Amino acid sequence: MFVAIDRTSKVAFAELQPQATKLAAAEFLRRVLAKLPYRVHTVLTDNGIQFGNMRHQPWALPHLFDRVCTEHGIEHRFTKPGHPWTNGQVERMNRTIKEATVQRYHYQTTHELNEHLQTFLLAYNHAKRLKTLRGLTPHEFVCAQWQKNPVNFNQDPTHLTLALYTYSETRS
Repeated sequence: MFVAIDRTSKVAFAELQPQATKLAAAEFLRRVLAKLPYRVHTVLTDNGIQFGNMRHQPWALPHLFDRVCTEHGIEHRFTKPGHPWTNGQVERMNRTIKEATVQRYHYQTTHELNEHLQTFLLAYNHAKRLKTLRGLTPHEFVCAQWQKNPVNFNQDPTHLTLALYTYSETRS
């Protein structure tokens, strides 16, 4: 599972992947960047092989994840080896996701788990009021920042607002 969380707005993304490969990590980053309405300037990852290789070796080719970062003008930083608390927000989100999904429910398929994961993230981003955001949801915080300083955004975040489903039934 790949997890991303914006350190400021607390907007969270997660995806189940059969394997944590370089390609899967790079594609996850691309999907996260496509969904965010603002520019990302820094990405902090652990030192897993899916995020970097021997980048300090003169013969090492640029890593796929680093190439995606470069394409988008993003600085890629790594946590200090053996210090997972450096990326504590992601570690805490991992725990929250586990508590809300696999520790509470039994899933027949990974598809069921993924559907529940995405539903949880939708509720988290659009309905969970966070103390660190002064009682706003992550989405409300992003929209408030848009109102204050739209120059920091590459698109209007209000298009991401949830709307109620409507149902109409025709009777004969």
